[in-house]
Amino acid sequence: MKKFSFDLQARDGAARTGVISTPRGDIRTPAFMPVGTAATVKAMMPESVAATGADILLGNTYHLMLRPTAERIDRLGGLHKFMNWDKPILTDSGGFQVMSLSGLRKLTEKGVTFKSHVDGSKHELTPERSMEIQKLLGSDIVMCFDECPALPADRARIADSMRMSMRWAKRSREAFGDQPGHALFGIQQGGLERDFREESAKALIDVGFDGYAVGGLAVGEGQEAMFGCLDFATDMLPVDRPRYLMGVGKPDDIVGAVARGIDMMDCVLPSRSGRTGQVFTRHGVVNIKNARHADDPRPLDEACTCPACSNYSRAYLHHVFRSQEMISGMLLTWHNLHYFQEIMAGMRDAIAAGTFDAWQADFHSQRAQGDIDPL
Repeated sequence: MKKFSFDLQARDGAARTGVISTPRGDIRTPAFMPVGTAATVKAMMPESVAATGADILLGNTYHLMLRPTAERIDRLGGLHKFMNWDKPILTDSGGFQVMSLSGLRKLTEKGVTFKSHVDGSKHELTPERSMEIQKLLGSDIVMCFDECPALPADRARIADSMRMSMRWAKRSREAFGDQPGHALFGIQQGGLERDFREESAKALIDVGFDGYAVGGLAVGEGQEAMFGCLDFATDMLPVDRPRYLMGVGKPDDIVGAVARGIDMMDCVLPSRSGRTGQVFTRHGVVNIKNARHADDPRPLDEACTCPACSNYSRAYLHHVFRSQEMISGMLLTWHNLHYFQEIMAGMRDAIAAGTFDAWQADFHSQRAQGDIDPL
């Protein structure tokens, strides 16, 4: 069986481009992973997601363990078969959702007990159970189980949380065992504190993982603070392994993260925004619900080749959004995902060519121009 590996092919400053190889296919980095929370990227068919250029999807342990359950997915042949996606899948550990979504919860050294937001049933999630669920799902890239405190938090709370996450990382590694062709990523924690990030990175490297994530950012600290943390946190992680920034983000967050050495990202933003009429274009954000689009026969973005831009006018997209037609979420989500993948492809090419600074300058200047003038 083909092994999991990472081939770093080019660098331009701190930015990197390469290929993560898995038995289910290659992932070109920097990579953006659309989020398929409940075994679906909302409003998209899997083949449409692939058509946007996505090499990998993210699945959600917390949601899938509650409904339809990991055991059921396993009986039905695993998550790839269940959702008709034959490329790689990364699953998160469930820790973040437990903290943010579940009702009453109790955190101990062993793990977390919580009530389901679906039906109120009681569950326990531990590092061992998280590894078991992700194995049942058949994940290609498994995330170790961690706890992520919301920022701002005091240093003592951040330190306690980070150290427990590091103990859980060790237990995750032991429970994961040897699974040829599958990878386990550790998650660096420590808030915005340089010394805690360093302590966390050292603890993870001592255990040894196939890749390393920067966790605990994009949780309310703001872009400036996030970039400030990435300026030192990314360099603490091994150069020869993929680096994954969890839960990011807006287009300029993504570009800034890649400029600081990040290889992988995921976010619900392109799909969630598509369903609420918010569209990302090379000229910034467009709100299709605004009345200015009602008589506009032009496409969202004349340079975009997605179905929404190739086949439909702003006037039509405005109409179907206002009418709450399903096709609105489908077309706008497709456009957003297409645009995000276009950004990734542009960065990969620029890093390989050694022109990343010029590419970044062009990216920011185009977005600063704002949307085209109304008719």
